[in-house]
Amino acid sequence: MNRKGLLVVISGFAGAGKGTVIGKLTEQYEGYSLSISATSRSPRPGEKEGVNYFFKSRAEFEKMIANNELLEYAEYVSNYYGTPRAFVEKELASGRNVLLEIEIQGAMQIKKAFPHAVLIFILPPSAEELKRRLTGRGTETEDVIISRMKRAVEESQGIEEYDYIVVNGSSDKCAEELHGIINAAAHTPERNSAFIERIRRELKEQ
Repeated sequence: MNRKGLLVVISGFAGAGKGTVIGKLTEQYEGYSLSISATSRSPRPGEKEGVNYFFKSRAEFEKMIANNELLEYAEYVSNYYGTPRAFVEKELASGRNVLLEIEIQGAMQIKKAFPHAVLIFILPPSAEELKRRLTGRGTETEDVIISRMKRAVEESQGIEEYDYIVVNGSSDKCAEELHGIINAAAHTPERNSAFIERIRRELKEQ
């Protein structure tokens, strides 16, 4: 059965380990493409164009919005972030599952535009562990850590909008759980309506 790929939205609090888990998922299992977001913010040290983000000026980003070149976008801390449409549609058509690591605001836009998308929220084992991970990075000031924890309180109000939650106690185990969820979701009747209709038609012809 030739099946289009699934659009998979992965969200979670800053410090929950989303990036690490997604990295494990794409390394250990075949059939995944990680969508690269566009942003109007400046590159951070070590970030590369077309690898971490597509870096755009604010005017360039607003032109993409006007031309409907984005699946979703949001403004976060005075910068735009969004998902370019062309790459995602090409990968889905080829049968690959496309992973979007985006904020809740963007996830809700995707859910509205793509009802068959799979939305997964990654949680830490506890709030204490989340703070420990943020502190352990050694890259954020105490004020930034406090603001990220406050942001997590706000984001926690939208968790029920997702299809699944996965607790990230171990990145390897979490990646394995994600793969299992995505694989199972790909086989639901609602996501295979064209195949079901073909089987019905063939049965009638026998």
